[in-house]
Amino acid sequence: MIDAAFAFAVKAHTGQRDKSGAAYLLHPVRVMGRVQGAAAQAVALMHDVLEDSDATAEDLRAAGFPEEVVAGVEAMTRAPDESYGDFVDRAAADPIARRVKLADIEDNLDLRRLAGLGAADMARLQRYLAARKVLMAD
Repeated sequence: MIDAAFAFAVKAHTGQRDKSGAAYLLHPVRVMGRVQGAAAQAVALMHDVLEDSDATAEDLRAAGFPEEVVAGVEAMTRAPDESYGDFVDRAAADPIARRVKLADIEDNLDLRRLAGLGAADMARLQRYLAARKVLMAD
C-alpha cells in the first residue's frame, strides 16, 4: 500500500514546488516519516493530492486504497468554502487524519526549511499552532 500511495503522490505532485523552491513531494514524505502504521503512512503520502491536483476520492478508490485511507485523505482535504477551524475540527474527528494532521503541522512548523519568513508566514505559523492545540486536545 505504501508503494502505491507513493506512486500516486508522485503523479499528483510532479512539477510542484514548495515555498522554498524544493520539490513539493518531499513534504508528504517527511510527514509519512512522522507517523506509524501503513494506513497512516499512506494518508500522509497522499494528504494533499485532492487539494493540490486533479485527483479525486474516486480515483483513490479506483486505485484500490482501503476506505479508511480514502476517508483519511478526504478528512485532510480542506473544502474551498471551509474555514480553517472547521477543517481542523473535521480532521480531528478522523483517527488517522488527526495523527497525520499533527505530523503535517510539525513539518510545517519546521523553520529550517523556510528561507525567509514574512508576515504572512508568521500568521500561517500562528494558525498551525492553534490547530495543533485543537488536535492534541482529548
